[in-house]
Amino acid sequence: MRKNSIKSIRVNAEVQKELSNIIRSEIKDPRISPMTSVVTVEVAPDLKTCRAYISVLGDEKAQKDTMAGLKSAEGYIRRQLAGSLNMRLTPQIQFILDQSIEYGVAMSRKIDEVMKR
Repeated sequence: MRKNSIKSIRVNAEVQKELSNIIRSEIKDPRISPMTSVVTVEVAPDLKTCRAYISVLGDEKAQKDTMAGLKSAEGYIRRQLAGSLNMRLTPQIQFILDQSIEYGVAMSRKIDEVMKR
């Protein structure tokens, strides 16, 4: 499966959608912030591993707590993913903190400050 093939794009989108639903509605861990979103998902061509880029709105402590909560719930998330997706293999999930949204907001604020001057 090539990186940008139709199948690859479809698998990534479906895993992202289901992962978002699981994190939002099924995990009851108080460490996980309610303002957590799945930015993008990259499933490996062999369907054995998956990188999930997670964005957390909040301070650094909330981000660390959310990542720790997701890492501890990885087995449960994988089991739920296996039940909701019709895939031969359920990928091993690696959660990666994505701070691109925060970076974009900070840059937008700086641009606004410069434009006011």
